[in-house]
Amino acid sequence: MASQLTQRGALFLLFFLTPAVTPTWYAGSGYYPDESYNEVYAEEVPQAPALDYRVPRWCYTLNIQDGEATCYSPRGGNYHSSLGTRCELSCDRGFRLIGRRSVQCLPSRRWSGTAYCRQMRCHALPFITSGTYTCTNGVLLDSRCDYSCSSGYHLEGDRSRICMEDGRWSGGEPVCVDIDPPKIRCPHSREKMAEPEKLTARVYWDPPLVKDSADGTITRVTLRGPEPGSHFPEGEHVIRYTAYDRAYNRASCKFIVKVQVRRCPTLKPPQHGYLTCTSAGDNYGATCEYHCDGGYDRQGTPSRVCQSSRQWSGSPPICAPMKINVNVNSAAGLLDQFYEKQRLLIISAPDPSNRYYKMQISMLQQSTCGLDLRHVTIIELVGQPPQEVGRIREQQLSANIIEELRQFQRLTRSYFNMVLIDKQGIDRDRYMEPVTPEEIFTFIDDYLLSNQELTQRREQRDICE
Repeated sequence: MASQLTQRGALFLLFFLTPAVTPTWYAGSGYYPDESYNEVYAEEVPQAPALDYRVPRWCYTLNIQDGEATCYSPRGGNYHSSLGTRCELSCDRGFRLIGRRSVQCLPSRRWSGTAYCRQMRCHALPFITSGTYTCTNGVLLDSRCDYSCSSGYHLEGDRSRICMEDGRWSGGEPVCVDIDPPKIRCPHSREKMAEPEKLTARVYWDPPLVKDSADGTITRVTLRGPEPGSHFPEGEHVIRYTAYDRAYNRASCKFIVKVQVRRCPTLKPPQHGYLTCTSAGDNYGATCEYHCDGGYDRQGTPSRVCQSSRQWSGSPPICAPMKINVNVNSAAGLLDQFYEKQRLLIISAPDPSNRYYKMQISMLQQSTCGLDLRHVTIIELVGQPPQEVGRIREQQLSANIIEELRQFQRLTRSYFNMVLIDKQGIDRDRYMEPVTPEEIFTFIDDYLLSNQELTQRREQRDICE
């Protein structure tokens, strides 16, 4: 029964034929061994040797470097390479057999084929963009390559790959993906006071600091809110910046711009008067001017200013009933007292019993409130000299003043007539018969009121009802 023989090699994958003696030529073998190479050379022999199965080393001893030969000899275990011996060839782990897997010792004293063991290798792994890898044993079997990405990138896929026995790497090639948002830092929040007489403040700031954690490329930075150097109204305003990198990752930051307005306590209008103010009327630098209603004179400072201390300058004036000086030398001196303050309605009648006069005075006496709202003062010129009477309320006018008024305004004593004079002393309308107070009021409201008076009229629309 044939015995099994096993021999193993050490360094290279080859068949090595080892002679029993060391002459330069091995009789009958047909081989010249060359120790510097892993293959053998053959030459033609002059004649075929005689077959002899009893020769223990018919073929040269079979050695496979980095592998093994499992042999079966018909002569038993002591015959490693006798005629007819069959050997199964295999390689150590990590090596691949190149050549025949099974050889036989032939009558020609040669093995039926050649083979060697070649170390198995995987192909070199390509480098990945924005990353690298390190391997435990290069491209050899069982070598493990671990992947890592540059700062700012994250690995997606297999983190490591192993060189397998089939010469391929396990898993698949990973990629380095930029999923980290940029780094952005906004300016600090800030607070500013509004400028004098303004409700806004101009605010400046430096742009935000932006840096991409991956390749350093920032594609754009957007601003939501006013630009630096804009005028901001009173209150808090959120300024937000957003930065985008090449991978469309984004990061945002925000800060607050707060604008304060120094304000003084709200002023109250004087009794029988009103206020006109610049700006918001109570902010730093605002000026408020005091005005009195028709028939009243202002006594005290005409205006006050809101100061940086949040207090008003001066003290509030008052509106006192208008004092008319009838003891003047001329009608011009009398009329000057009403300039830009009062409108005049001058009524002329031939005598106190005149029917038109009595009707007109009766209607006006029932509309005193409306006349006061529209700053109308009534002057009566009634009768014939020397019993002629001129009066403003209870104050009597001199004969000279009466005559000059008639001449200035062309008012006759012969019949009832009436003239309406505006605050600038201009004749605006004339009447030859009585008119209702509503007609007078409509004319004044439509044509003679200033913007300020119109505003007051809207606020005081129902005051006389």
